[in-house]
Amino acid sequence: MCGMRTVSAAIGLALAASLAAVPTASAARPEHCANLARLHVPTAQLQLAACLDDLTTAGTTLTGHTDPADWAGLHPSGAVNPTGVAGIQLDGYFPDTSTTNTNHGWHHDSQFVIRLPDNWNGGLVVSGSPGVREQYANDFVISDWVLARGYAFAATDKGNTGVRFFDDGARPGDALAEWNSRVTQLTLAARATLAQRYGRPPQRTLAAGVSNGGYLVRWQLENAPWLYDAGLDWEGALWRTEGPNLFTYLPQALRGYQRLLAGDPTGRDEVIAAGLPAESEFLWDFHYRVYWDLTQRIYREELDPDYDGALAAGVPFCASGTPNCDADYDYFARPEGVRDAVRKIELTGRIGRPLITLHGTLDALLPIGQDSDVYQALIEQAGRGAEHRYYRIEGGNHVDGLYGLYPDRLRPILPCFHSALAAMEGWLAGTAPPASATLPRPTSGDLANTCSLSG
Repeated sequence: MCGMRTVSAAIGLALAASLAAVPTASAARPEHCANLARLHVPTAQLQLAACLDDLTTAGTTLTGHTDPADWAGLHPSGAVNPTGVAGIQLDGYFPDTSTTNTNHGWHHDSQFVIRLPDNWNGGLVVSGSPGVREQYANDFVISDWVLARGYAFAATDKGNTGVRFFDDGARPGDALAEWNSRVTQLTLAARATLAQRYGRPPQRTLAAGVSNGGYLVRWQLENAPWLYDAGLDWEGALWRTEGPNLFTYLPQALRGYQRLLAGDPTGRDEVIAAGLPAESEFLWDFHYRVYWDLTQRIYREELDPDYDGALAAGVPFCASGTPNCDADYDYFARPEGVRDAVRKIELTGRIGRPLITLHGTLDALLPIGQDSDVYQALIEQAGRGAEHRYYRIEGGNHVDGLYGLYPDRLRPILPCFHSALAAMEGWLAGTAPPASATLPRPTSGDLANTCSLSG
């Protein structure tokens, strides 16, 4: 990590560059890859430019300008994406000292990708990666679609990646706090880069993201709303100092599921009491083995490294009762310094721009009742309810990749995200989106590619 002071300085330089790049007159639409040689991403330590016939995953998978491993498992089987968007791709990184991201063989964090379509609509969409993935994680679920609508797209790896992201930063919470600074930094730099390419800065800037990327959207609209016109939040993570947060329900879910696996049926009640929807039980085993245990340990190591002494992120799948086992973690019994670390990344609901939130009712990682239901209430309490639309997707789970296994029970959220983007465009043009609602799961139709926000 290059340190928050250095990141702040980089943001300031990018802002100055953005202002300096605004032309005095509008320019005509550029020809294919026009101005490529003169493009420079402000404050980037390294950048590579490529002129591509197709910036979508259909093309970049073939040319090596994406990494399918980054976006594996996030989209539903049967999803059909647009293709054939020509333009410029910029890959690079900002100054940083951490080295978790190995894309391109760079072993350097704060990597970014910026895509500049030839047929530009005047807009920019900025995103941070979900989970602890790298900068290409949103390529299939966000980049392809916004590029096809004419937007430029920019994404960041958030400044640290992988299951040992907690090694970054000098103090508890620093690695997570850096995520927010890196999105701000990229937004400023991307806006300046667009002015170089198209002769004018973007007329509209949207923040969009999934899971941790959705958290970043929320944080940006609360803390840097002047940079954006609106945000699209797909089941963003919720961090509250006094709860709820991951640590207030995951340990209980782990304990309960361990008991259920041991043959004790009361374990099911404990998992439900932790906040997991009872109807999501068919998803619990997958989430226990893939998400619950790992997520609890690595985020706890980032925010409370003293809990397990010299261990790095505890012991995988330790049994409740084992000393320092994460299944027994009690957030509210921990020292105040742990809550101080969470306070660095806390959300308040005080959004400063329009926001659309999507969340699945069967989310078995970020339970809807512990997350977006709470965030909606925070927005209302902050007096910002008129700026928010909240669509609860019946049958939606945390990752659409499981849809192929349970097509009769789950509903992909991806097409609802596409509908939300169109609704946000209309909202910014003066047409209010449908009222917040729980959208029932259709009993038939192409669920992987269609979704109406009107129910």
